[in-house]
Order: sequence, then structure tokens, then C-alpha cells
Amino acid sequence: MPRIFNPVDISQEEKEVRKDYFDRHTPVLICDSYATKGEKFKVKIRLGTEYTHPDDSDHFINYVQLWNRETFIAETHFAPGTLGNKPEHVEVDFYIVPGAVTMNLSAMSACTKHGLWQSESKEVAIRKS
Repeated sequence: MPRIFNPVDISQEEKEVRKDYFDRHTPVLICDSYATKGEKFKVKIRLGTEYTHPDDSDHFINYVQLWNRETFIAETHFAPGTLGNKPEHVEVDFYIVPGAVTMNLSAMSACTKHGLWQSESKEVAIRKS
């Protein structure tokens, strides 16, 4: 089983020392806290808030996934050079149609050199249409 990095599990001191490392790898969910049942709902996933990630032939973000609790929802893959072979923030928008009462969304990303990274979870309440 691969190790999954999650900044929540890391001490504040270590986060500060290695802030750039954690920031450029950790996915961040950007979406509303409410969605309407049966209607498209946009979820943006962005890697890094301050620091960009390399886009080299041997060091790049391979994929980004969206999860609702233990249920896999969506995934996108990147090839080396997708971001023009320069450091950049990886971003992807997913559009999902919720059907449950609530969602607890999280994201996973995979760096070809530094493994799997998990976002913090985000609770989304579902309103009836």
C-alpha cells in the first residue's frame, strides 16, 4: 500500500519548514458548500496556493482524482509537458450531478517523484431542486 501524504497529519513545525513542498503537492478543493440535487455542480481542484509544481519529463503531476467519501467520482491524467514544460499550478474542473443528501468530497493527486497526496475533506449539503 503506498503512503498517502496528508498535511493534517504533519506537525505545524514541519509544515513551516517544508511549506513549499507541501503546498505544491497538496490538492485544494474549491467549490460551494451547497449543491442542488440533479443539477451540475462545479468542483475545482488546484494543486498549490503559493508554490507551482514542476512539469518536467520525469517530475510532473500524473493524475488528479475526485472522491465522495469512499466512492471514486472522477479522474484526469496529465502527460509530461501538458503545462508547457514550466512550473505551474495544476488545475482541473469537474462537473458532477449530486443525488445524495450530503457529499463529503476529497481529492487525490499523484506526483511522479513524491507519491500520493490527499486534500482536506469538504462537506457539501444538497438542496432539493
